[in-house]
Amino acid sequence: MENEIQNASRRSFLKNLGLTAGIVAGGSKLFAGPAILTDLYQKGSLIKGVQIGVITYSFREMPDQSLEATLQYILDSGLSATELMGDPAEVFAGKPKNPVDFRTLFPLMRKRREKQPMTEEETKKLDEAEALMKEYRAEVKKWRSSVSFNKFEEVGKMFKKAGVKIYGFKPDAFGKENSDEEVAYGLKAAKALGASHVTLEHPSDDNQTLRLGKLAVKYGVKVGYHGHEQQTPTFWDTALAQSPGNAMNLDFGHFVAAGNTEPLDFVKKMNKNIVSMHIKDRQTPAHGKGNLPWGTGDTPLKELLKQMQTGKYAFPATVELEYKIPEGSNSVKEVQKCLEFCKNALS
Repeated sequence: MENEIQNASRRSFLKNLGLTAGIVAGGSKLFAGPAILTDLYQKGSLIKGVQIGVITYSFREMPDQSLEATLQYILDSGLSATELMGDPAEVFAGKPKNPVDFRTLFPLMRKRREKQPMTEEETKKLDEAEALMKEYRAEVKKWRSSVSFNKFEEVGKMFKKAGVKIYGFKPDAFGKENSDEEVAYGLKAAKALGASHVTLEHPSDDNQTLRLGKLAVKYGVKVGYHGHEQQTPTFWDTALAQSPGNAMNLDFGHFVAAGNTEPLDFVKKMNKNIVSMHIKDRQTPAHGKGNLPWGTGDTPLKELLKQMQTGKYAFPATVELEYKIPEGSNSVKEVQKCLEFCKNALS
């Protein structure tokens, strides 16, 4: 019954996509051709030459995590470009359902990554989830070995028709435990979506970045390495030297929270190596490293956006919503505020 309801909702969404996108975009001209699509992107979140996008991780607290709902969240937020997490597209393409709800685990994963104290119950919860994920990954690996990329092309067309550009794709397919075939799958899926690059957490393993860089060149899709507070000015040096397929998915807010004192100069120096950049407002170590509503932390976001504009940087700035959502609000409303901040900064 649940599947029937979801399928009915999907059919209804696809049927009404043109109308919904037309309303959001401001008219039926959306369907007139490529020139109109370019115009739509500009009316969306391409602001005075700076492309503002959003990573769909920002909507992790929304109740419906389907592809159709995710696209609607992007549209309702006012964005016209995105870094798409793996699950919405892969589930649409038929991937087996994940037994682990990562929305409940993200805070614990962050705790472990940042080496924060964890209770015995929290540690047990993560360990149990990892055991389930080991079995699930084997099931997904089998599915990926035979999946058609037609569904990913369909996703790309759906987003394009709605006026949303997919520039990055982040499936869980690029780890050390993933075979070359799975990595190839992820790169091919990204290309089918229309993305220029995939993103993943930097593995801190030179052999792995070398392997991924070679495969990136082979399949014509760049690999952008993301970081958190381990980011330093030399964090990406080895990967960048290994292959032209390797690139940076810089997180500007985490870079500031890590204590790097010249973030704007670093972006200026490395802009040709950046394929996309996460933006958020974090505090410096001296002020507690908080993740705050935009404009209240220590991250020079306005200066960054202006620098992107004057420097004519080619990469998008990706809104990543990580601060605590106020009571009575939701992810979409807060992403709208982040976009408004960007518009004001570039006005």
